[in-house]
Amino acid sequence: MNEPTENKGPKVPPSNPRRTPPPQKKPVELPRPEPKTKPVSTALPLPGPVQARIETRRPRMAVRNRRVHNWVLAAAPWAAGKAVRHVTQAVRGWEYSHPRNGFLEETVRLLVETAVKDAGKRVSVHLADQDGMILLVVLSHTEAEPDQSILTALAGVTGTVSCGTDASAEGRRLWSLLSTEPPRSRTPA
Repeated sequence: MNEPTENKGPKVPPSNPRRTPPPQKKPVELPRPEPKTKPVSTALPLPGPVQARIETRRPRMAVRNRRVHNWVLAAAPWAAGKAVRHVTQAVRGWEYSHPRNGFLEETVRLLVETAVKDAGKRVSVHLADQDGMILLVVLSHTEAEPDQSILTALAGVTGTVSCGTDASAEGRRLWSLLSTEPPRSRTPA
């Protein structure tokens, strides 16, 4: 009944401690697929929504090597008034006396009110000093299609050198370039 037990003595740790397993290697990441691009045809499409989509492939707007100011405003009815105050203060801070406040205000109001009608959440106003002229760009941050009807009103503002509208990756973009030269005085001949 009593069985003899073997006395092995105290347990001695092995001479080489157990190794922890090596950390798991990251799985090899497969190459990411290249975006499929459609070949651009040489013929221009008819004007309309298709043409607006082609224009959206342009790179993001970049303004370099000039004085600039940017403001982001909520797309609300009061945004135009606030934008007018910001733009007028910045233009006068650059020591331009032209365009007159009335013409500057009319241009800013047209641009911002049109962008607010696009029903986005915000409107970005960009102001730049371009070769002695004032560049005003307003982004609506929506997928709205370019509307050419605003161009007639913008071109009618005294001091407007150029204006335009298009669709970009950032949304609908409206812009106007204003002259800072004083108007010539007309003398009777």
